Amino acid sequence: MNPGTTPPSDNLLLKVAVLFVILAAGGAIFLYVNRDWSAPAAAKNLQNPVPATDESIALGMQIYSTRCQHCHGERGNGKGERAGDLSIAPSDFTDAHAMGLVSDGELFWKISHGRRPMPSFQDKLSEQERWQLVDFIRTFAQKPGAGVTPAAN
Repeated sequence: MNPGTTPPSDNLLLKVAVLFVILAAGGAIFLYVNRDWSAPAAAKNLQNPVPATDESIALGMQIYSTRCQHCHGERGNGKGERAGDLSIAPSDFTDAHAMGLVSDGELFWKISHGRRPMPSFQDKLSEQERWQLVDFIRTFAQKPGAGVTPAAN
C-alpha cells in the first residue's frame, strides 16, 4: 500500500457511517413530521370556562384573523397564504368529523403549547383569549343554520 492512501476497509467504514447518518436524519425528520400531536389526558378533560356567546366568538374571530388566518386560512380550511411554506400542513377546522374528535381542552392545549411550525401562544395570548379562540374555531365545523356563522367566506 502506498503512503497516504486509505485502506479499502477504512473507505467502506466511512461510506457506511455516512449512509447511517443520512438514514438516521431522514428517519428522524419522517418521525417528526408524522408524529401524533396528542394533548395530555388532563388537557383533554379541560372544560371551556368561556361560554360560546356572540361576544366571545367575535373576540375569537379578531384574534384568529391576526394570529391564525395566515396559515389556517380565512375559512379555517388550512389553506392560508402561508400554508404552502410550512413543513406540516395546518389543521382543517372545517372537517366536522375530525373536529368532533378533539375536545375544547385539546384545542386550548395545542393553541397554548404549539408545535413546529405553529408557535406557542401561551405567552402571547391570555387564557381568556385562547378560550375565545377555541369558541371561534368551533364555528368552522358547524353545519349551516346550526347557530353561529364563521368568518365571511
